[in-house]
Amino acid sequence: MSLAAVLLDFGGTLVREVPSRAEIHAEEARRAGLALSAEEMRASLERAHAALPREIEGAFRYSEAWFRAFQWRVFVVEHGLPPERFEALSARLFARFESTRTFELHPGARELLAALRARGLRLGLVSNWSARLQRLLAALGLAPAFDFVLCSATERLEKPERALFTRATARAGAPPEDCLHAGDRLDLDVQGALAAGLSAVLVDHAGLAGPPERAVCPVVASLAELQDLILARA
Repeated sequence: MSLAAVLLDFGGTLVREVPSRAEIHAEEARRAGLALSAEEMRASLERAHAALPREIEGAFRYSEAWFRAFQWRVFVVEHGLPPERFEALSARLFARFESTRTFELHPGARELLAALRARGLRLGLVSNWSARLQRLLAALGLAPAFDFVLCSATERLEKPERALFTRATARAGAPPEDCLHAGDRLDLDVQGALAAGLSAVLVDHAGLAGPPERAVCPVVASLAELQDLILARA
């Protein structure tokens, strides 16, 4: 393989939320008068995500309108938040998920991007995320590292759809077989990339991958290890 481009996932791969997404929602619920733990909130978020379609009245998943419907289902429908308290809670959540204080770079993130750029590889970010992604990247100082960014909410495609990876390789100006995608989800990142003809690497920060995952693709435990793997192939 003659590697020409690297595509990276964002959440869970380059950054993590601090505290967790469930705890952030639980904190805001408690501010609004709902006594919910992070575990209770995690279950609520999972139920809402599974129940809602990816388009709600034309709003694609993770767009602001979709997220408002998602939040309404979690807080008002499921947990009985008085509707008059919803707007303030929703605004606080949107602000928190656009703030750099909510996100922590995984060790080696900046070094990885700099090393790949120095090697002359095309770099793309491919993420199932809201349209706030570009502003968040700029605030984190990561925007200049990427040649292009494909965000599911604006592309109206999402991983693991083949069409999103095909669009990414076209933006990279390289055939799929010369592109590698790295992410933290086997179902979204790895299987989506492989189905589109790219090579793939699973980024396993938590050390949870076992033989089934390792039988599918290479697995790395850190971004430093990912950097070494990519540079060895480039």
